[in-house]
Amino acid sequence: MFCYQCEETAKGEGCTKKGVCGKSNEVANLQDELMYVLKGIAFYNTKAREHGLNDEKTDRFMLDALFATVTNVNFSADDFRDMINDAFSIRDQVKDKLVQNNIDPVEGRDISLTDQIKSKLLHKNTIDGSSSPDIATVTSQNLDNNENIGVLATKDEDVRSLRELLTYGMKGMAAYAHHAHVLGYSDDEIFKFMERGLLATVDDNLSADDLTNLVLECGSIGVKTMSILDEAHTSNYGNPEPTEINLGVRDNPGILISGHDMKDMEQLLKQTEGTGVDVYTHGEMLPANAYPEFKKYDHFVGNYGGSWWKQKEEFEKFNGPILMTTNCIVPPKDTYINRLYTTSIVGYDGATHIKADENGNKDFSQIIEQAKNTNPPQQLEEGKIMGGFAHNAALSVADKIVDAVKNGQISRFVVMAGCDGRKKEREYYTDFAKQLPEDTVILTAGCAKYRYNKLDLGEIGGIPRILDAGQCNDSYSLVVIAQKLAEAFELDDINELPVSYNIAWYEQKAVLVLLSLLSLGVKNITLGPSLPAFVSPNMLNVLVDKFNIAPNSTVEEDMEKLL
Repeated sequence: MFCYQCEETAKGEGCTKKGVCGKSNEVANLQDELMYVLKGIAFYNTKAREHGLNDEKTDRFMLDALFATVTNVNFSADDFRDMINDAFSIRDQVKDKLVQNNIDPVEGRDISLTDQIKSKLLHKNTIDGSSSPDIATVTSQNLDNNENIGVLATKDEDVRSLRELLTYGMKGMAAYAHHAHVLGYSDDEIFKFMERGLLATVDDNLSADDLTNLVLECGSIGVKTMSILDEAHTSNYGNPEPTEINLGVRDNPGILISGHDMKDMEQLLKQTEGTGVDVYTHGEMLPANAYPEFKKYDHFVGNYGGSWWKQKEEFEKFNGPILMTTNCIVPPKDTYINRLYTTSIVGYDGATHIKADENGNKDFSQIIEQAKNTNPPQQLEEGKIMGGFAHNAALSVADKIVDAVKNGQISRFVVMAGCDGRKKEREYYTDFAKQLPEDTVILTAGCAKYRYNKLDLGEIGGIPRILDAGQCNDSYSLVVIAQKLAEAFELDDINELPVSYNIAWYEQKAVLVLLSLLSLGVKNITLGPSLPAFVSPNMLNVLVDKFNIAPNSTVEEDMEKLL
Protein backbone atom coordinates (compact mmCIF):
# COMPACT_ATOMS: atom_id res chain seq x y z
CA MET A 1 0.00 0.00 0.00
CA PHE A 2 1.06 3.53 -0.77
CA CYS A 3 -1.52 6.32 -0.66
CA TYR A 4 -1.02 10.05 -0.19
CA GLN A 5 -4.08 11.50 -1.88
CA CYS A 6 -5.57 13.20 1.21
CA GLU A 7 -4.32 15.95 3.51
CA GLU A 8 -4.16 13.71 6.58
CA THR A 9 -1.84 11.11 5.04
CA ALA A 10 0.51 9.52 7.58
CA LYS A 11 3.40 11.77 8.68
CA GLY A 12 2.57 14.05 5.76
CA GLU A 13 4.30 11.51 3.50
CA GLY A 14 2.02 8.56 2.72
CA CYS A 15 0.02 5.72 4.25
CA THR A 16 1.80 2.38 3.82
CA LYS A 17 0.10 -0.05 6.22
CA LYS A 18 -3.37 1.33 6.81
CA GLY A 19 -4.96 4.59 5.77
CA VAL A 20 -5.45 7.31 8.33
CA CYS A 21 -8.97 7.41 6.89
CA GLY A 22 -9.45 3.78 7.95
CA LYS A 23 -8.87 2.27 4.50
CA SER A 24 -7.25 -1.16 4.67
CA ASN A 25 -4.14 -2.22 2.80
CA GLU A 26 -6.33 -4.58 0.75
CA VAL A 27 -8.78 -1.87 -0.28
CA ALA A 28 -5.96 0.54 -1.13
CA ASN A 29 -4.41 -2.01 -3.49
CA LEU A 30 -7.77 -2.87 -5.03
CA GLN A 31 -8.33 0.82 -5.70
CA ASP A 32 -4.97 0.97 -7.48
CA GLU A 33 -5.97 -2.05 -9.56
CA LEU A 34 -9.30 -0.47 -10.45
CA MET A 35 -7.56 2.71 -11.59
CA TYR A 36 -5.23 0.52 -13.65
CA VAL A 37 -8.05 -1.16 -15.53
CA LEU A 38 -9.86 2.15 -16.07
CA LYS A 39 -6.87 3.26 -18.13
CA GLY A 40 -7.40 0.20 -20.30
CA ILE A 41 -11.03 1.20 -20.83
CA ALA A 42 -9.89 4.73 -21.70
CA PHE A 43 -7.48 3.31 -24.31
CA TYR A 44 -10.28 1.64 -26.24
CA ASN A 45 -13.10 4.07 -25.48
CA THR A 46 -11.28 7.08 -26.95
CA LYS A 47 -11.36 5.25 -30.27
CA ALA A 48 -14.98 4.20 -29.75
CA ARG A 49 -15.91 7.83 -29.02
CA GLU A 50 -14.22 8.98 -32.25
CA HIS A 51 -16.56 6.70 -34.20
CA GLY A 52 -19.71 7.38 -32.18
CA LEU A 53 -19.62 3.91 -30.61
CA ASN A 54 -19.30 4.97 -26.98
CA ASP A 55 -22.29 4.44 -24.72
CA GLU A 56 -23.73 5.92 -21.54
CA LYS A 57 -23.10 2.72 -19.57
CA THR A 58 -19.34 3.02 -20.05
CA ASP A 59 -19.33 6.75 -19.33
CA ARG A 60 -21.32 6.29 -16.10
CA PHE A 61 -19.10 3.42 -15.00
CA MET A 62 -15.99 5.56 -15.43
CA LEU A 63 -17.52 8.31 -13.29
CA ASP A 64 -18.67 5.97 -10.55
CA ALA A 65 -15.44 3.97 -10.43
CA LEU A 66 -13.27 7.09 -10.19
CA PHE A 67 -15.58 8.56 -7.55
CA ALA A 68 -15.45 5.35 -5.52
CA THR A 69 -11.69 5.79 -5.03
CA VAL A 70 -12.07 9.27 -3.50
CA THR A 71 -11.15 9.43 0.19
CA ASN A 72 -13.89 8.25 2.59
CA VAL A 73 -16.28 6.98 -0.08
CA ASN A 74 -16.01 3.20 -0.10
CA PHE A 75 -14.22 0.87 2.33
CA SER A 76 -15.55 -2.45 1.00
CA ALA A 77 -13.06 -4.84 -0.62
CA ASP A 78 -15.93 -6.84 -2.12
CA ASP A 79 -17.32 -3.73 -3.80
CA PHE A 80 -13.97 -3.02 -5.43
CA ARG A 81 -13.57 -6.62 -6.59
CA ASP A 82 -16.98 -6.35 -8.25
CA MET A 83 -16.02 -3.04 -9.87
CA ILE A 84 -12.74 -4.50 -11.16
CA ASN A 85 -14.53 -7.47 -12.70
CA ASP A 86 -17.06 -5.09 -14.26
CA ALA A 87 -14.19 -2.95 -15.56
CA PHE A 88 -12.58 -5.92 -17.30
CA SER A 89 -15.93 -6.84 -18.85
CA ILE A 90 -16.61 -3.28 -20.05
CA ARG A 91 -13.10 -2.92 -21.43
CA ASP A 92 -13.46 -6.09 -23.49
CA GLN A 93 -16.94 -5.13 -24.65
CA VAL A 94 -15.66 -1.79 -25.96
CA LYS A 95 -12.79 -3.51 -27.76
CA ASP A 96 -15.11 -6.14 -29.23
CA LYS A 97 -17.46 -3.42 -30.48
CA LEU A 98 -14.56 -1.80 -32.34
CA VAL A 99 -13.53 -5.09 -33.89
CA GLN A 100 -17.10 -5.89 -34.90
CA ASN A 101 -17.25 -2.55 -36.70
CA ASN A 102 -13.97 -3.25 -38.53
CA ILE A 103 -12.12 -0.55 -36.59
CA ASP A 104 -8.51 -1.09 -35.57
CA PRO A 105 -8.29 -0.02 -31.88
CA VAL A 106 -4.71 1.25 -32.32
CA GLU A 107 -4.98 2.85 -35.76
CA GLY A 108 -3.82 6.44 -35.80
CA ARG A 109 -2.22 6.25 -32.37
CA ASP A 110 1.35 7.10 -31.57
CA ILE A 111 3.25 3.80 -31.85
CA SER A 112 5.29 4.31 -28.69
CA LEU A 113 2.16 5.10 -26.66
CA THR A 114 0.47 2.01 -28.05
CA ASP A 115 3.40 -0.13 -26.95
CA GLN A 116 3.32 1.48 -23.50
CA ILE A 117 -0.39 0.82 -23.13
CA LYS A 118 0.02 -2.78 -24.19
CA SER A 119 2.84 -3.44 -21.76
CA LYS A 120 1.40 -1.47 -18.86
CA LEU A 121 -2.32 -2.04 -19.13
CA LEU A 122 -3.61 -4.73 -21.38
CA HIS A 123 -1.34 -7.73 -20.71
CA LYS A 124 -0.25 -10.19 -23.38
CA ASN A 125 -3.00 -12.69 -22.69
CA THR A 126 -5.82 -10.14 -23.16
CA ILE A 127 -4.65 -8.19 -26.22
CA ASP A 128 -5.54 -10.98 -28.61
CA GLY A 129 -9.15 -11.03 -27.43
CA SER A 130 -8.90 -13.97 -25.05
CA SER A 131 -10.81 -13.77 -21.79
CA SER A 132 -9.59 -11.47 -19.05
CA PRO A 133 -7.61 -13.04 -16.21
CA ASP A 134 -9.00 -12.78 -12.73
CA ILE A 135 -7.70 -9.92 -10.65
CA ALA A 136 -5.36 -12.12 -8.61
CA THR A 137 -3.52 -13.12 -11.78
CA VAL A 138 -3.19 -9.51 -12.87
CA THR A 139 -1.80 -8.56 -9.48
CA SER A 140 0.72 -11.39 -9.36
CA GLN A 141 1.86 -10.71 -12.93
CA ASN A 142 2.68 -7.15 -12.09
CA LEU A 143 4.33 -7.89 -8.77
CA ASP A 144 6.43 -10.67 -10.28
CA ASN A 145 7.64 -8.27 -12.95
CA ASN A 146 8.26 -5.49 -10.40
CA GLU A 147 5.70 -3.40 -12.25
CA ASN A 148 3.91 -1.64 -9.44
CA ILE A 149 0.58 -0.41 -10.76
CA GLY A 150 0.11 2.13 -7.99
CA VAL A 151 1.53 5.56 -7.31
CA LEU A 152 5.16 4.49 -7.04
CA ALA A 153 5.18 2.91 -10.50
CA THR A 154 6.35 6.31 -11.76
CA LYS A 155 9.94 6.61 -10.59
CA ASP A 156 10.61 10.25 -11.48
CA GLU A 157 9.32 12.29 -8.53
CA ASP A 158 8.30 15.34 -10.56
CA VAL A 159 6.51 13.34 -13.25
CA ARG A 160 4.82 11.30 -10.52
CA SER A 161 3.72 14.51 -8.81
CA LEU A 162 2.14 15.86 -11.98
CA ARG A 163 0.47 12.55 -12.83
CA GLU A 164 -1.03 12.27 -9.36
CA LEU A 165 -2.15 15.91 -9.31
CA LEU A 166 -3.92 15.25 -12.62
CA THR A 167 -5.38 11.97 -11.33
CA TYR A 168 -6.75 13.52 -8.15
CA GLY A 169 -8.21 16.43 -10.09
CA MET A 170 -10.02 13.94 -12.33
CA LYS A 171 -11.31 12.05 -9.29
CA GLY A 172 -12.81 15.28 -8.00
CA MET A 173 -14.24 16.01 -11.44
CA ALA A 174 -15.81 12.54 -11.54
CA ALA A 175 -17.54 13.20 -8.21
CA TYR A 176 -19.19 16.38 -9.45
CA ALA A 177 -19.97 14.91 -12.88
CA HIS A 178 -21.56 11.91 -11.12
CA HIS A 179 -24.00 14.15 -9.23
CA ALA A 180 -24.90 16.04 -12.40
CA HIS A 181 -25.34 12.80 -14.36
CA VAL A 182 -27.74 11.43 -11.75
CA LEU A 183 -29.92 14.47 -12.44
CA GLY A 184 -29.70 14.02 -16.21
CA TYR A 185 -26.96 16.55 -16.97
CA SER A 186 -23.67 15.67 -18.66
CA ASP A 187 -21.21 16.86 -21.29
CA ASP A 188 -19.15 14.75 -23.66
CA GLU A 189 -16.17 17.07 -23.17
CA ILE A 190 -15.83 15.88 -19.58
CA PHE A 191 -15.63 12.21 -20.59
CA LYS A 192 -13.20 12.98 -23.40
CA PHE A 193 -10.88 14.79 -21.03
CA MET A 194 -11.00 12.04 -18.41
CA GLU A 195 -10.01 9.42 -20.97
CA ARG A 196 -7.23 11.61 -22.32
CA GLY A 197 -6.06 12.40 -18.80
CA LEU A 198 -6.00 8.75 -17.73
CA LEU A 199 -3.91 7.84 -20.77
CA ALA A 200 -1.56 10.75 -20.07
CA THR A 201 -0.63 9.15 -16.75
CA VAL A 202 0.98 6.23 -18.62
CA ASP A 203 2.48 8.21 -21.50
CA ASP A 204 6.23 8.43 -20.92
CA ASN A 205 6.59 10.73 -23.93
CA LEU A 206 4.87 13.65 -22.21
CA SER A 207 7.16 16.30 -20.76
CA ALA A 208 6.66 18.11 -17.46
CA ASP A 209 5.34 21.09 -19.41
CA ASP A 210 2.86 18.85 -21.24
CA LEU A 211 1.59 17.45 -17.95
CA THR A 212 1.44 20.90 -16.35
CA ASN A 213 -0.75 22.11 -19.21
CA LEU A 214 -3.00 19.07 -18.74
CA VAL A 215 -3.29 19.81 -15.02
CA LEU A 216 -4.44 23.36 -15.77
CA GLU A 217 -6.82 22.05 -18.44
CA CYS A 218 -8.22 19.74 -15.77
CA GLY A 219 -9.02 22.86 -13.76
CA SER A 220 -10.71 24.46 -16.75
CA ILE A 221 -12.86 21.38 -17.36
CA GLY A 222 -13.50 21.38 -13.61
CA VAL A 223 -15.09 24.84 -13.85
CA LYS A 224 -17.30 23.53 -16.65
CA THR A 225 -18.25 20.47 -14.58
CA MET A 226 -19.20 22.54 -11.55
CA SER A 227 -21.21 24.86 -13.81
CA ILE A 228 -23.16 21.88 -15.16
CA LEU A 229 -23.82 20.59 -11.65
CA ASP A 230 -24.97 24.06 -10.59
CA GLU A 231 -27.43 24.03 -13.50
CA ALA A 232 -28.59 20.52 -12.56
CA HIS A 233 -29.28 21.55 -8.97
CA THR A 234 -30.97 24.88 -9.69
CA SER A 235 -33.05 23.53 -12.59
CA ASN A 236 -34.46 20.79 -10.38
CA TYR A 237 -34.67 22.49 -7.00
CA GLY A 238 -34.60 26.25 -7.66
CA ASN A 239 -31.94 28.80 -6.79
CA PRO A 240 -30.82 28.65 -3.15
CA GLU A 241 -32.31 31.45 -1.06
CA PRO A 242 -30.85 33.20 1.99
CA THR A 243 -32.25 31.00 4.73
CA GLU A 244 -32.14 30.69 8.50
CA ILE A 245 -31.32 27.03 9.10
CA ASN A 246 -32.56 25.42 12.29
CA LEU A 247 -29.99 23.61 14.46
CA GLY A 248 -32.34 22.18 17.06
CA VAL A 249 -34.46 19.01 17.13
CA ARG A 250 -38.12 18.07 17.49
CA ASP A 251 -39.84 15.26 19.39
CA ASN A 252 -40.45 13.04 16.36
CA PRO A 253 -38.17 10.21 15.27
CA GLY A 254 -35.80 11.24 12.51
CA ILE A 255 -33.60 10.20 9.60
CA LEU A 256 -30.24 11.89 9.12
CA ILE A 257 -28.95 12.31 5.56
CA SER A 258 -25.29 13.02 4.95
CA GLY A 259 -23.05 13.33 1.91
CA HIS A 260 -23.78 15.48 -1.15
CA ASP A 261 -26.49 13.91 -3.32
CA MET A 262 -29.55 16.13 -3.81
CA LYS A 263 -31.56 13.54 -5.73
CA ASP A 264 -31.33 11.21 -2.74
CA MET A 265 -32.51 14.14 -0.62
CA GLU A 266 -35.49 14.66 -2.89
CA GLN A 267 -36.52 10.99 -2.86
CA LEU A 268 -36.12 10.71 0.90
CA LEU A 269 -38.28 13.78 1.56
CA LYS A 270 -41.02 12.51 -0.76
CA GLN A 271 -41.07 9.04 0.79
CA THR A 272 -41.08 10.28 4.41
CA GLU A 273 -43.90 12.79 3.87
CA GLY A 274 -46.84 11.94 6.12
CA THR A 275 -45.00 9.15 7.96
CA GLY A 276 -44.36 11.05 11.19
CA VAL A 277 -40.61 10.82 10.57
CA ASP A 278 -38.56 14.01 10.39
CA VAL A 279 -35.55 14.55 8.12
CA TYR A 280 -32.33 16.31 9.12
CA THR A 281 -29.23 17.14 7.10
CA HIS A 282 -25.68 16.51 8.21
CA GLY A 283 -22.30 17.71 6.96
CA GLU A 284 -22.28 18.76 3.31
CA MET A 285 -26.04 18.23 2.98
CA LEU A 286 -26.63 21.39 5.04
CA PRO A 287 -27.09 23.56 1.88
CA ALA A 288 -30.19 21.51 0.97
CA ASN A 289 -32.00 23.62 3.56
CA ALA A 290 -31.78 26.65 1.23
CA TYR A 291 -33.33 25.10 -1.91
CA PRO A 292 -36.97 26.21 -2.45
CA GLU A 293 -38.08 22.75 -3.62
CA PHE A 294 -36.99 21.20 -0.31
CA LYS A 295 -38.23 23.98 1.95
CA LYS A 296 -41.85 23.11 1.15
CA TYR A 297 -41.66 19.92 3.25
CA ASP A 298 -42.87 20.54 6.81
CA HIS A 299 -41.03 17.51 8.14
CA PHE A 300 -37.68 18.82 6.91
CA VAL A 301 -36.44 20.14 10.24
CA GLY A 302 -32.93 21.52 9.66
CA ASN A 303 -29.31 20.53 10.20
CA TYR A 304 -27.95 18.19 12.87
CA GLY A 305 -24.35 18.34 14.00
CA GLY A 306 -21.28 19.56 12.20
CA SER A 307 -18.46 18.36 10.01
CA TRP A 308 -17.91 14.82 8.70
CA TRP A 309 -15.16 13.93 11.16
CA LYS A 310 -17.47 14.32 14.18
CA GLN A 311 -19.93 11.73 12.94
CA LYS A 312 -19.01 8.94 15.36
CA GLU A 313 -20.24 11.00 18.28
CA GLU A 314 -23.08 12.72 16.45
CA PHE A 315 -24.46 9.64 14.68
CA GLU A 316 -24.63 7.79 17.99
CA LYS A 317 -26.62 10.62 19.60
CA PHE A 318 -28.97 11.01 16.65
CA ASN A 319 -30.70 7.72 17.64
CA GLY A 320 -32.37 7.25 14.25
CA PRO A 321 -31.05 5.79 10.99
CA ILE A 322 -28.42 7.58 8.92
CA LEU A 323 -28.23 7.60 5.11
CA MET A 324 -24.76 8.14 3.61
CA THR A 325 -25.16 9.30 0.02
CA THR A 326 -21.48 10.01 -0.74
CA ASN A 327 -18.32 10.80 1.18
CA CYS A 328 -17.34 11.44 3.84
CA ILE A 329 -18.11 8.23 5.73
CA VAL A 330 -15.96 7.39 8.74
CA PRO A 331 -15.60 3.73 9.81
CA PRO A 332 -18.61 3.48 12.14
CA LYS A 333 -18.90 2.35 15.74
CA ASP A 334 -20.64 -0.95 16.46
CA THR A 335 -23.24 0.97 18.46
CA TYR A 336 -24.88 2.45 15.36
CA ILE A 337 -23.75 0.40 12.36
CA ASN A 338 -27.10 -1.44 12.44
CA ARG A 339 -28.82 1.86 11.56
CA LEU A 340 -26.24 3.06 9.02
CA TYR A 341 -27.30 2.87 5.38
CA THR A 342 -25.20 3.48 2.28
CA THR A 343 -26.26 4.08 -1.29
CA SER A 344 -24.81 4.74 -4.74
CA ILE A 345 -21.00 4.31 -4.73
CA VAL A 346 -20.68 4.43 -0.92
CA GLY A 347 -19.78 1.17 0.78
CA TYR A 348 -18.89 -0.18 4.20
CA ASP A 349 -19.09 -3.83 5.21
CA GLY A 350 -21.83 -4.27 7.81
CA ALA A 351 -23.89 -1.27 6.70
CA THR A 352 -27.10 -1.87 4.73
CA HIS A 353 -26.82 -0.79 1.10
CA ILE A 354 -29.77 0.70 -0.82
CA LYS A 355 -29.57 0.20 -4.59
CA ALA A 356 -31.32 2.22 -7.28
CA ASP A 357 -33.53 0.58 -9.89
CA GLU A 358 -32.85 0.95 -13.61
CA ASN A 359 -34.57 4.36 -13.57
CA GLY A 360 -32.51 5.68 -10.67
CA ASN A 361 -35.32 5.37 -8.12
CA LYS A 362 -34.58 4.15 -4.61
CA ASP A 363 -36.83 2.50 -2.06
CA PHE A 364 -36.12 3.94 1.39
CA SER A 365 -38.97 2.12 3.13
CA GLN A 366 -36.59 -0.01 5.21
CA ILE A 367 -34.96 3.13 6.62
CA ILE A 368 -38.33 4.76 7.27
CA GLU A 369 -39.71 1.70 9.11
CA GLN A 370 -36.63 1.52 11.29
CA ALA A 371 -36.88 5.24 12.04
CA LYS A 372 -40.44 4.88 13.30
CA ASN A 373 -39.19 2.61 16.07
CA THR A 374 -36.35 4.83 17.29
CA ASN A 375 -36.18 7.64 19.82
CA PRO A 376 -36.04 11.28 18.69
CA PRO A 377 -32.56 12.74 18.25
CA GLN A 378 -30.68 14.02 21.26
CA GLN A 379 -30.34 17.78 21.24
CA LEU A 380 -26.77 18.84 20.34
CA GLU A 381 -27.33 22.58 20.02
CA GLU A 382 -30.03 25.11 19.32
CA GLY A 383 -30.41 28.30 17.37
CA LYS A 384 -30.06 29.07 13.67
CA ILE A 385 -27.38 29.82 11.10
CA MET A 386 -27.60 31.52 7.72
CA GLY A 387 -27.08 29.77 4.40
CA GLY A 388 -28.16 30.00 0.80
CA PHE A 389 -25.81 32.67 -0.57
CA ALA A 390 -25.03 31.02 -3.90
CA HIS A 391 -24.31 33.24 -6.87
CA ASN A 392 -27.95 34.03 -7.70
CA ALA A 393 -28.66 35.31 -4.19
CA ALA A 394 -25.36 37.14 -3.86
CA LEU A 395 -25.65 38.82 -7.24
CA SER A 396 -29.20 39.95 -6.49
CA VAL A 397 -27.61 42.37 -4.00
CA ALA A 398 -24.49 43.03 -6.10
CA ASP A 399 -25.19 46.77 -6.25
CA LYS A 400 -25.40 46.86 -2.47
CA ILE A 401 -22.10 44.98 -2.17
CA VAL A 402 -20.34 47.24 -4.69
CA ASP A 403 -21.59 50.34 -2.88
CA ALA A 404 -20.40 48.94 0.45
CA VAL A 405 -16.92 48.45 -1.02
CA LYS A 406 -16.83 51.88 -2.66
CA ASN A 407 -17.92 53.71 0.48
CA GLY A 408 -15.44 51.81 2.65
CA GLN A 409 -17.89 49.69 4.65
CA ILE A 410 -16.33 46.51 3.21
CA SER A 411 -12.56 46.55 2.85
CA ARG A 412 -12.06 42.99 1.61
CA PHE A 413 -13.63 39.61 0.92
CA VAL A 414 -11.81 36.51 2.11
CA VAL A 415 -12.60 33.22 0.37
CA MET A 416 -12.37 30.52 3.05
CA ALA A 417 -13.70 27.55 1.08
CA GLY A 418 -12.73 23.88 0.96
CA CYS A 419 -12.67 21.01 3.41
CA ASP A 420 -12.64 20.41 7.13
CA GLY A 421 -10.66 17.68 8.86
CA ARG A 422 -9.60 16.22 12.19
CA LYS A 423 -6.24 17.89 12.71
CA LYS A 424 -5.92 20.24 15.65
CA GLU A 425 -4.12 22.64 13.30
CA ARG A 426 -7.47 23.36 11.65
CA GLU A 427 -8.41 25.48 14.65
CA TYR A 428 -6.34 28.03 12.73
CA TYR A 429 -9.36 28.70 10.49
CA THR A 430 -11.63 29.43 13.46
CA ASP A 431 -9.07 31.79 14.93
CA PHE A 432 -8.51 33.43 11.55
CA ALA A 433 -12.25 34.08 11.12
CA LYS A 434 -12.53 35.49 14.65
CA GLN A 435 -9.63 37.87 14.15
CA LEU A 436 -10.68 39.24 10.78
CA PRO A 437 -11.41 42.99 10.88
CA GLU A 438 -15.07 43.90 11.21
CA ASP A 439 -15.09 45.40 7.71
CA THR A 440 -14.26 42.08 6.01
CA VAL A 441 -16.68 39.46 4.64
CA ILE A 442 -16.04 35.70 4.42
CA LEU A 443 -17.11 33.87 1.24
CA THR A 444 -17.31 30.15 1.93
CA ALA A 445 -18.36 26.81 0.45
CA GLY A 446 -17.71 23.22 1.48
CA CYS A 447 -17.41 21.71 4.93
CA ALA A 448 -14.54 24.07 5.84
CA LYS A 449 -17.31 26.44 6.95
CA TYR A 450 -17.99 24.34 10.04
CA ARG A 451 -14.90 25.90 11.59
CA TYR A 452 -16.60 29.31 11.70
CA ASN A 453 -20.18 29.25 10.37
CA LYS A 454 -21.66 29.25 13.87
CA LEU A 455 -19.68 32.30 14.98
CA ASP A 456 -21.68 35.49 15.45
CA LEU A 457 -19.68 37.86 13.27
CA GLY A 458 -22.57 40.23 12.61
CA GLU A 459 -23.43 42.12 9.43
CA ILE A 460 -22.22 45.03 7.34
CA GLY A 461 -25.09 47.17 6.12
CA GLY A 462 -27.44 44.18 6.16
CA ILE A 463 -24.89 41.88 4.47
CA PRO A 464 -23.92 38.90 6.70
CA ARG A 465 -20.17 38.71 7.30
CA ILE A 466 -20.30 34.99 6.43
CA LEU A 467 -21.80 34.31 3.00
CA ASP A 468 -22.21 30.55 2.61
CA ALA A 469 -22.53 29.54 -1.06
CA GLY A 470 -23.17 25.86 -0.25
CA GLN A 471 -21.32 22.60 -0.90
CA CYS A 472 -17.71 22.29 -2.06
CA ASN A 473 -18.91 22.13 -5.68
CA ASP A 474 -20.63 25.47 -5.08
CA SER A 475 -17.18 27.03 -5.08
CA TYR A 476 -18.31 27.69 -8.63
CA SER A 477 -20.65 30.30 -7.14
CA LEU A 478 -17.69 32.07 -5.57
CA VAL A 479 -16.01 32.20 -8.99
CA VAL A 480 -19.15 33.68 -10.58
CA ILE A 481 -19.45 36.26 -7.80
CA ALA A 482 -15.80 37.29 -8.21
CA GLN A 483 -16.14 37.56 -11.99
CA LYS A 484 -19.29 39.70 -11.71
CA LEU A 485 -17.62 41.95 -9.14
CA ALA A 486 -14.67 42.38 -11.50
CA GLU A 487 -17.12 43.50 -14.20
CA ALA A 488 -18.84 45.89 -11.79
CA PHE A 489 -15.51 47.47 -10.86
CA GLU A 490 -14.44 47.47 -14.53
CA LEU A 491 -11.35 45.37 -13.80
CA ASP A 492 -9.67 43.19 -16.42
CA ASP A 493 -7.77 41.09 -13.88
CA ILE A 494 -9.68 39.12 -11.23
CA ASN A 495 -6.62 39.45 -8.98
CA GLU A 496 -7.15 43.21 -8.73
CA LEU A 497 -10.35 42.67 -6.74
CA PRO A 498 -10.34 43.17 -2.96
CA VAL A 499 -10.54 39.38 -2.59
CA SER A 500 -8.09 37.09 -0.77
CA TYR A 501 -8.00 33.28 -0.80
CA ASN A 502 -7.33 31.23 2.34
CA ILE A 503 -8.25 27.70 1.23
CA ALA A 504 -8.43 24.52 3.32
CA TRP A 505 -8.18 21.16 1.60
CA TYR A 506 -8.63 17.51 2.56
CA GLU A 507 -9.56 15.31 -0.39
CA GLN A 508 -9.65 15.16 -4.17
CA LYS A 509 -12.69 17.35 -4.80
CA ALA A 510 -10.79 20.16 -3.09
CA VAL A 511 -7.87 19.44 -5.43
CA LEU A 512 -10.17 20.07 -8.39
CA VAL A 513 -11.46 23.30 -6.82
CA LEU A 514 -7.86 24.48 -6.43
CA LEU A 515 -7.02 23.57 -10.04
CA SER A 516 -10.17 25.37 -11.18
CA LEU A 517 -9.06 28.56 -9.44
CA LEU A 518 -5.61 28.27 -10.97
CA SER A 519 -7.07 27.73 -14.45
CA LEU A 520 -8.91 31.04 -14.04
CA GLY A 521 -5.65 32.77 -13.24
CA VAL A 522 -6.30 33.32 -9.53
CA LYS A 523 -3.06 34.03 -7.70
CA ASN A 524 -1.81 34.51 -4.13
CA ILE A 525 -3.73 31.57 -2.66
CA THR A 526 -2.84 30.48 0.86
CA LEU A 527 -3.34 26.73 1.23
CA GLY A 528 -3.47 24.57 4.34
CA PRO A 529 -3.37 23.22 6.91
CA SER A 530 -0.45 21.50 5.13
CA LEU A 531 0.68 21.26 1.54
CA PRO A 532 -0.15 18.11 -0.46
CA ALA A 533 2.39 15.33 0.00
CA PHE A 534 2.05 14.51 -3.69
CA VAL A 535 3.41 17.90 -4.78
CA SER A 536 7.17 17.54 -5.29
CA PRO A 537 9.55 20.40 -4.38
CA ASN A 538 10.11 21.24 -8.04
CA MET A 539 6.38 21.19 -8.75
CA LEU A 540 5.80 23.43 -5.73
CA ASN A 541 8.33 25.88 -7.16
CA VAL A 542 6.34 25.98 -10.39
CA LEU A 543 3.12 26.74 -8.48
CA VAL A 544 4.87 29.44 -6.47
CA ASP A 545 6.44 31.02 -9.55
CA LYS A 546 3.26 31.00 -11.64
CA PHE A 547 0.58 31.56 -9.01
CA ASN A 548 2.34 32.59 -5.78
CA ILE A 549 0.71 29.75 -3.83
CA ALA A 550 1.91 29.64 -0.22
CA PRO A 551 1.29 27.38 2.78
CA ASN A 552 -0.55 28.96 5.66
CA SER A 553 1.58 29.92 8.66
CA THR A 554 0.27 31.79 11.71
CA VAL A 555 -2.99 33.68 11.85
CA GLU A 556 -1.13 36.93 12.41
CA GLU A 557 1.32 36.46 9.54
CA ASP A 558 -1.35 35.35 7.09
CA MET A 559 -3.69 38.13 8.19
CA GLU A 560 -1.02 40.71 7.37
CA LYS A 561 -0.24 39.06 4.03
CA LEU A 562 -3.82 38.46 2.86
CA LEU A 563 -5.30 41.77 3.98
